[in-house]
Amino acid sequence: MDEPMEESTAQGQPREETKPKSSSILRPGSMVMMTITVEDYETQYWPKLQSAIHQLLTLTPGDYIPISYEQMYSCVYKCVCKQFSERLYSDLLQLVTAHLDTLNVELQGSVTEPQVYIERFNFATNQYVQALGGIVPIFNYMNRFYIESKLKTDLNAVLRQLYTTHVAEQHVNILLPLLLAAEAEPFSVPPSTMASIVKNLHSFKPEFAHIQPELFAKFIPNVLPATCEADLAKYIEESKLMQERILEEYGYNRGNQCRKRPGEDDMPKVTPVTFMPKNPGL
Repeated sequence: MDEPMEESTAQGQPREETKPKSSSILRPGSMVMMTITVEDYETQYWPKLQSAIHQLLTLTPGDYIPISYEQMYSCVYKCVCKQFSERLYSDLLQLVTAHLDTLNVELQGSVTEPQVYIERFNFATNQYVQALGGIVPIFNYMNRFYIESKLKTDLNAVLRQLYTTHVAEQHVNILLPLLLAAEAEPFSVPPSTMASIVKNLHSFKPEFAHIQPELFAKFIPNVLPATCEADLAKYIEESKLMQERILEEYGYNRGNQCRKRPGEDDMPKVTPVTFMPKNPGL
């Protein structure tokens, strides 16, 4: 008796045994199969993020540090997927708040030296603004799926409010009078430094402009109300007073409108010398 022949396809080839395909999301090592314990978070994930945040907060403006944003983003992604969003958000705010409290104390220690104090405040503010440019992207996944969806706010706004509360509001009433005093001494504070401080303060909290509107109006448009015809006389008088102050302080004399330099008339006139041969026929 003949043995049964193998089942073949229409082309006469043996039919291959098909295996059910497993979903790629269930393969070993995928996020579905992965678990993160509290110990994993505290010993592996958060220390990496903590180190990166500290480096960003203390980085000199304009410098660069070799942080793997892909690796940091991956840490945040895994923590959020494994229900550590609330813990991660709390740890981030505690770390940033501790840094700002330390910064506040350091700034208070230099208040007795106005120029040093102004420069340090400007440096610290620019440093923090630069740090936000690195921290917010790292925590973008947490921002989208926890802060925005559940807390109904934005990470960048939260971190900026921390700086406003712990640093800016603690120093604005000391800083602005010093900036006004510096205006009376030209170039005692570089114009770029003054502009940077005023613009940053306004960006953190526009209401700061109400404290010294005249100062903010020099760097921020539309701070003062629109000019009307009734204000022209006041502005003319201010212009006259400014001109008089300049004449008194710097000794300019506008009575002599001559364009000659002082003592130019007393200088002996020099007869031009020519080396051209004389024409004997003349």
